[in-house]
Amino acid sequence: MDKIVRVNMSDRKISIEELPAEFQGLGGRGLTSAIIAKEVPPACHPLGESNKLVFAPGLLTGTRAPSSGRLSVGGKSPLTGGIKESNAGGITPQKLANLGIRALIIEGKPKDDGIYLLHLNEGGAELVPAPELKGLGTYEVNHKLRQKYGKNAGIICIGPAGEMLMAGAGVSTNDMEGHPGRYAGRGGLGAVMGSKKLKAIVINCSTTFDVPVKNKQKFESAAKKFTEIIRNHPLTSQALPAFGTAALVNVINEAGALPTRNFKYGRFERASETGGEKIAEIVGKRGGKGKMGHQCHPGCVIHCSNIYPDEKGEVLCAPVEYESVWALGANCEIDNIDQIAELNRLCNDIGLDTIETGAALAVAMEAGVISFGDGQGAIQLLKEARKGSPMGRIIGHGAAITGKIFGITRVPVVKGQALAAYDPRAVKGIGVTYATSPMGADHTAGYSVAANVLKVGGFVEPLGTEGQVELSRDLQIATAAVDCTGLCLFVAFPVLDDPEGLPAVIEMINAMYGVNLTGDDVVALGKQVLKTEREFNLAAGLGRSSDDLPEFLRREPVTTHNTVFDINKDELDKLFNF
Repeated sequence: MDKIVRVNMSDRKISIEELPAEFQGLGGRGLTSAIIAKEVPPACHPLGESNKLVFAPGLLTGTRAPSSGRLSVGGKSPLTGGIKESNAGGITPQKLANLGIRALIIEGKPKDDGIYLLHLNEGGAELVPAPELKGLGTYEVNHKLRQKYGKNAGIICIGPAGEMLMAGAGVSTNDMEGHPGRYAGRGGLGAVMGSKKLKAIVINCSTTFDVPVKNKQKFESAAKKFTEIIRNHPLTSQALPAFGTAALVNVINEAGALPTRNFKYGRFERASETGGEKIAEIVGKRGGKGKMGHQCHPGCVIHCSNIYPDEKGEVLCAPVEYESVWALGANCEIDNIDQIAELNRLCNDIGLDTIETGAALAVAMEAGVISFGDGQGAIQLLKEARKGSPMGRIIGHGAAITGKIFGITRVPVVKGQALAAYDPRAVKGIGVTYATSPMGADHTAGYSVAANVLKVGGFVEPLGTEGQVELSRDLQIATAAVDCTGLCLFVAFPVLDDPEGLPAVIEMINAMYGVNLTGDDVVALGKQVLKTEREFNLAAGLGRSSDDLPEFLRREPVTTHNTVFDINKDELDKLFNF
């Protein structure tokens, strides 16, 4: 039975329901957003009793579809005030799917000060007090829970930031080695989990790829075809396994679009000391437990992750990814990759989103709290966040709060959420996505960098205004659909370039569920997800004025191209005319 597991934290009761007909055909982001839109009052306080936290594996998660092990986490965001979905890899999504759980809903709010753990397995679900986990970082939580529940247990947890209800807090999931660095980081959903007094979720399941499939022969044929498409694309078969996602550091820097010194410049002169090539060099030199070409979840065929070692070859951080390298590196003008990895590890352990935290650190640097480039100073600020000191709480609440408290006007946020690692004045399509996505400034919501800079799936002049709104619209629709499947977003590169890519994905879904979807149906699904999310945001008070970039990006030219973000606001308002 496809089921919903509902955990009411107010009375600590657990119920199991059959997936309603209205949610059939939805998974991942489509399902989390549909449940939030139906069950959460848009005007509620994100940390109050009425908000809910929803976990949903994708439509293909738990099968042998390549790179399909993503987990969507949804709720009303403490950071944006609107609907939010953030997704992660790791080993937990496939375990949930193999337990037949299409959605896990955490609702209500305990009246006591206790802290709880939820255990899911083939025998059912149990909610138990877990005072021994209170205040612990995610590394220690994972260590203790893997000792108790087995090294193959899937673990979802929050760090001290989530317990302290910091708006920059994310939700951690573990990888195959037990590292807690796979994050549904964006939007402050870790604070929502903390508000429910839920410290961790442990999932035990003996199978990984055994979710029922209606037509196994057709499914296996389509999965094999799609695997070959991914393995034949140069980005997903060569660049990403060799250098990881941080291979983009030098590419985006060369394009003059790498935000540097709190979006002051578009190029970091020491970027090469922080990129994927440098990381691969260090991994090769130090050896030990370091690794390139690491899988973030079972069944991944791209292997874009890594394990970054310290000087003794022990694990310092797993993984160190492009967005984190940029946020904690170029954005803060920190060029020491060991310091960046240490900052990344601290974020992972405390339970903070690296993008939001890096943006907050850069704003604090602009305010003169510490100097740009001061890696050790940044490390000390994050240690303050662990302690929950006033300064630490400011950083932990993200860039917008940091800017307000220190009176800084150059704050790179949309709907309260920090921009990611692409300057919207140099890559204007991503600026449209930042401005208009219901998710806040989220680059993954419509990754126009592919068509603007990497020349994947067609080319749109990155500095021009022509075609950017249409490009972002099409990609936001496609991404919303992909986020329903549980497929890694990197499959978009071969899908955009290979005409057989999308048909192979549709074949897998059709074979799995015994349906006859077409390309038009997939587009309709993406549109419906976006419509649901936008309607929630409008009801929550995020209207027309929230769909724009910060004023300084329209006034201050990026130095590398002497351009501002100049796409007319009236054009941005047309994006959702579908």
